[in-house]
Amino acid sequence: MSKGRTVYACSECGAQASKWSGQCGDCGAWNTLQEALAVPTGKGGAKAAGYAGYAGQLAGAEVRALAGVDARGELRQSCGSAELDRVLGGGLVGGSVTLIGGDPGIGKSTLLLQVLVDLATRQRTLYVSGEESPQQISLRAQRLQLSREHLRLLPEINVERILASAEGEQPGVMVIDSIQTVFTERLQSAPGSVAQVRESAAQLVRYAKSSGTALFLVGHVTKEGAIAGPRVLEHMVDTVLYFEGDPSGRLRVLRAVKNRYGPVNELGVFAMTEHGLKEVSNPSAIFLSRHDTPVAGSVIMVTREGTRPLLVEIQALVDECHGGNPRRVTLGLEQNRLAMLLAVLHRHGGVAMYDQDVYVNAVGGVRINETAADLAVLLAALSSFRDRPLPNDLVVFGEVGLAGEIRPVPNGEERLREAAKHGFKQAIVPRANLPRRSTHLDGLELRGVSRLSEVMGSL
Repeated sequence: MSKGRTVYACSECGAQASKWSGQCGDCGAWNTLQEALAVPTGKGGAKAAGYAGYAGQLAGAEVRALAGVDARGELRQSCGSAELDRVLGGGLVGGSVTLIGGDPGIGKSTLLLQVLVDLATRQRTLYVSGEESPQQISLRAQRLQLSREHLRLLPEINVERILASAEGEQPGVMVIDSIQTVFTERLQSAPGSVAQVRESAAQLVRYAKSSGTALFLVGHVTKEGAIAGPRVLEHMVDTVLYFEGDPSGRLRVLRAVKNRYGPVNELGVFAMTEHGLKEVSNPSAIFLSRHDTPVAGSVIMVTREGTRPLLVEIQALVDECHGGNPRRVTLGLEQNRLAMLLAVLHRHGGVAMYDQDVYVNAVGGVRINETAADLAVLLAALSSFRDRPLPNDLVVFGEVGLAGEIRPVPNGEERLREAAKHGFKQAIVPRANLPRRSTHLDGLELRGVSRLSEVMGSL
């Protein structure tokens, strides 16, 4: 294949140079020149280095009325895992491109190998490995007790040869493990560089869209937890999934942060076993650690991840500060919000913790991003501070405002049904979240509150 002419484009101003240098000659920025394919620009054309393939994809396009576009729902197929289907929005869509990122050893390759083995019994699949040898993948499949008869395997990192093999195989589902290891002959830079990742992904995405092949891309992550490579990689794909969890623990959480075919912030829970990843259909039972006796500093709340309500235990430890600067530490919650809630507790509840270290943890490694955890965090901290445990059968949720008001949260009745299903008997919720039909829900005694002072008085 003939190589296209390459240039070096500045990521700050877009200026192009024939050779790489440490400083852009136009804007003066340092270390901003990146290798890209040269794109001929006409009189009114835009300089879009690195995106030559999109011009061919748009060639011959015509203006159409939106009413004339077929709006029938896309056909979905099950991946063989109910949790993965939930995160994808109901199943796998043909021609979709899904990017999966996560820490090393978290289980990305294991999950995709299990999915492809299941799909291989119904259609043609192709597993492209750029990191592991065929022997390593075969040993993993044998260890996980997976069938190795139908799965097709290709050890290759050259994207042109990958696409040529895919044209011959015609797979319905293809996995690239990983996108940071593949390279294209059109560029001279090393695999894993910004230019190589961008151009290789662009070619793979174009193939998936034109052939209707569902494509999975495995992506490495940086030490901050973001997917390595250019940010445009997440814009090019249809779905972005993050695998989270402690590699030394059993629980794994698969979270969708972008999905063009379904809801975002959907959550799938898996457990790592000796036979691979097993889906957890009732994660609330795992995140809850029912104590034999009431324990100070422990409160159960109902959070919501996507379309699923989850019961999570919030633990707090309040201890005397022996230094000049008290600590505010959170795991799974926002640290700045904890400082704000403690100020509200002091101002509207009369409880001062300015000389105390406060540690708050969401049990099970789950990350809570919604404000429904405010009331649970305050009650857990207050329980630990006064060393007075709350009832084991109590569940709470609600947002706390700066004026000391308790604000309602979305989907309150669904949260209450989840709590009643797990046997809780008491609930302290915002008054606006009380069900309109009755004050009791399957034996659940409800107490609606609108001010922080009402909560402290009722307890």
